[in-house]
Amino acid sequence: MSDTAWSNAVEMTGVEKRFGATRALCGLDLTVPAGTVCGLLGPNGAGKTTAVRVLATLAAPDRGSARVAGHDVVREAEAVRRSIGLAGQHAAVDEGITGRDNLHLLGRLHHLGARAARARADELLERFGLAEAGGRLVRTYSGGMRRRLDLIASLVVSPPVLFLDEPTTGLDPRSRQEIWSTVKELAGGGTTVLLTTQYLEEADRLADDIVVVDNGAAIATGPPQRLKAAIGTRIEATLAEAGQLGRATVVLAALAARGDVLVDHAERTVSVVTAPGTEVLLPRLVRELDAAGVVARDVALRPPSLDDVFLALTADSAPGRAAR
Repeated sequence: MSDTAWSNAVEMTGVEKRFGATRALCGLDLTVPAGTVCGLLGPNGAGKTTAVRVLATLAAPDRGSARVAGHDVVREAEAVRRSIGLAGQHAAVDEGITGRDNLHLLGRLHHLGARAARARADELLERFGLAEAGGRLVRTYSGGMRRRLDLIASLVVSPPVLFLDEPTTGLDPRSRQEIWSTVKELAGGGTTVLLTTQYLEEADRLADDIVVVDNGAAIATGPPQRLKAAIGTRIEATLAEAGQLGRATVVLAALAARGDVLVDHAERTVSVVTAPGTEVLLPRLVRELDAAGVVARDVALRPPSLDDVFLALTADSAPGRAAR
């Protein structure tokens, strides 16, 4: 549960981190209020994992400061470790023993007595839907079950702050939904969660606030709805004939008054995001296309998604970066 002695569970101010010649973090600022879920969103190499490693005391910042649960990550590293749970990108449980034995062993490592460790293992397995599988070897678990076990393993000592580094990477949709349900239950119980992800839908579904990171720095911060409100409406048209894509592009570009028109020749679709505050009514879109001689099979005005936010904010990101 959240500790009332501190209002912000996570605070980073001007954190910089280098790995050789690579600048992974370039003055990152981050604040996560206690009892909330924060989504750390960004492309590959943006610095998300490095930020989590600094906060979890696995990497020391070169400059700047960071505090977790009121403790400085450098001067009070041991206190930070006692206050957090961490689930990385790959399941860290032992596949050669049962799920229950994994949790029992972790409980003993955290100095719980044998009886208390067994009781905690049973409690977590029951709470998160793994009671029936608890006696099976972890190697027999599905990928989603292993990730769920890895997540609840970080909760053996009920940490007030939980770091999840891309917890659903590589999972099928059903397993991803199971992890989402687990995170929601934790947040509902007062655990502060910092979640890194590349899945836009995941951030939208789980996070109270989102921090978009690119090139090692925060480039946008706010609730999902506010970030989406800063991006205009997406106009989409699906045409009957590919030969009319050029005329449709001219129409949509004039209506949007900004941005590049995206053309999908295979699907015969044209789309563009309008400037914030630009009002485009569907009847006008149909009239403009008709006046240009464009036959549309479908036209739509779609509210902005986090995909649109992500693409708009990270449009200049270069692929193949070495930062983590």
